[in-house]
Amino acid sequence: MVLLRRLPRQGARLGDAGVVSADSLRAEVVEIGRRLYAKGLIAGNEGNVSVRDGDRLYVTPGGACKGFLVPGDVVTTDLEGRPEQGGHASSEILMHVAVYRHRPDVSAVVHAHPPVATGFAVAGIPLDRPVLAEPVVTLGPVPVVPFGTPSTPDLAERVAAAIPSAQALLLANHGALTVGETLKRAWERMETLEQFARIALVARLLGASNELSAEAVAALEALRGPSGYPLPPGTGRGPTRS
Repeated sequence: MVLLRRLPRQGARLGDAGVVSADSLRAEVVEIGRRLYAKGLIAGNEGNVSVRDGDRLYVTPGGACKGFLVPGDVVTTDLEGRPEQGGHASSEILMHVAVYRHRPDVSAVVHAHPPVATGFAVAGIPLDRPVLAEPVVTLGPVPVVPFGTPSTPDLAERVAAAIPSAQALLLANHGALTVGETLKRAWERMETLEQFARIALVARLLGASNELSAEAVAALEALRGPSGYPLPPGTGRGPTRS
């Protein structure tokens, strides 16, 4: 994939512990933007990515295609989203700041417009039923956040209200947001969310969406901690049978 081949590499794999230099973090942000673009999870100038390192955020710039960034394009801000060295951070910076403020366990945020998952967001249908094993472990329930105008405090407040108990959100009539302790994890959740949405849509088209048994869900939930997918601090369980 040309977009990914041309990306400068920093020697360590994406998300590896110990990769904390500013240059490495900028390169990771750029790589995630290119992956989002290459996978069709964003188009044009859509989407935004950030990572937190101490009292700084590294954020994709506003008004730029995330598939063609270079590390020097990434904007450094304080924890309130104010640029420290010039540049124009993403217009959605308030949403990112809200996530970090309410989730001290989170170090990365990915916002994209994955087509099928966004279709569920437009329809107002949460992806919260336990119909597929992997999302029960890696995502948990994915609620729909009521519409808020993009780039405004209103949307940031709505995201802040939902993110303490979720690792992924559908943003009504807008897109999706995922979080993680690393950029690799936040990216992985976005990709998994879109795959889950595709499978859920096919099941609906086929006329049946059979839920896992309560016993199966409990067994999957028990895998979360050992697999490196702890629950968010504001929740106790994932998707349960209705």
